[in-house]
Amino acid sequence: MGGLSFVRTVEQQGEQTNMAHRIGVIGGDGIGPQIVAAAMKAVRATGVEVDEVSFDLGADRYLRDGYVLDDADLERIRGCDAILKGPLGPAIGDARVPGGTVERGIILRLRFELDQYINLRPFSGTSVATGEVLDFVVIRENTEGSYAGEGGFLRKGTPHEVATQGSVNTRMGVERCVRYAFDLAMARPRRHLTLVHKTNVLTFAGDLWQRTFNEVAAEYPDVSTAYNHVDASCIYLVEDPARYDVIVTDNLFGDILTDLAGAVVGGVGFAGTGNLNPSRTGPSMFEPVHGSAHDSVGTDRVNPTAAILAAAMMLEFLGEADAGARIRKAVDDVTATNPVPVTIGDAVAERV
Repeated sequence: MGGLSFVRTVEQQGEQTNMAHRIGVIGGDGIGPQIVAAAMKAVRATGVEVDEVSFDLGADRYLRDGYVLDDADLERIRGCDAILKGPLGPAIGDARVPGGTVERGIILRLRFELDQYINLRPFSGTSVATGEVLDFVVIRENTEGSYAGEGGFLRKGTPHEVATQGSVNTRMGVERCVRYAFDLAMARPRRHLTLVHKTNVLTFAGDLWQRTFNEVAAEYPDVSTAYNHVDASCIYLVEDPARYDVIVTDNLFGDILTDLAGAVVGGVGFAGTGNLNPSRTGPSMFEPVHGSAHDSVGTDRVNPTAAILAAAMMLEFLGEADAGARIRKAVDDVTATNPVPVTIGDAVAERV
């Protein structure tokens, strides 16, 4: 599993210091604490100095005392260098946590408040459909679109109820995402970038994305480009995923495409993600993309691979490229022998 070249300015690339990295650790719900502990064990095994600050957040905490995320904890998190987060959410079928409590109250609040405007999900492995070796990255705008929270109800609870949910797209938000994607494509051997949207139907938001993409593309003559409608892209990800190098897309489409891409390369249990603040005005957050899997707690089905790979991404983003590469190699070595999933964390830490 190859490493990542994060887009960094010259000023951000300064010399590495010997100071410990302050890591906010959110174990989360279900299997979250177990897989995050395995990931942090791998981090410590690299010898990189870290100062862990734990935060008890998630559905389990909410069910205990009604706590979600207050301003004080948000400020403590803001003071970290990076965040490693486990999956959040109640067990399937548990209706005691109102919808959106965890998602909007914790996950989206952290992304928006910390300006984590890039969601970066790398995919490498063998296509389950074609057998091809794949290596592509999806860049998802992470703070706007349908998840911005614009909308509301009219006459709620009546036969004439109206619900609206808007998609918020700003030139600034779209352009900084598109520029990040072009910079990343420039750093990769294929230098190819595909915009995915639905411009033929979403004629306002899609037009803004397409115009911005075209204008920025003129500044990157060495990057070849393409456009796919999102529905066509779903087909291509299954039938011809090797066509992709870097994909850039909006928040909702990116959320859906990346879960599909995870299935294409073997399952979301092997997919980590970074919610990045490339300007580094706040900490970036790294996490597995799968759910909290309460039904697997305490069983040998618990697979910490995605959390460990998210930790490798975190180290690379913090400038610890060698440590991240060592974790990735250890994951490759361990998963090649097909051990019982729950043993992967210890095996990776031993090999780092």
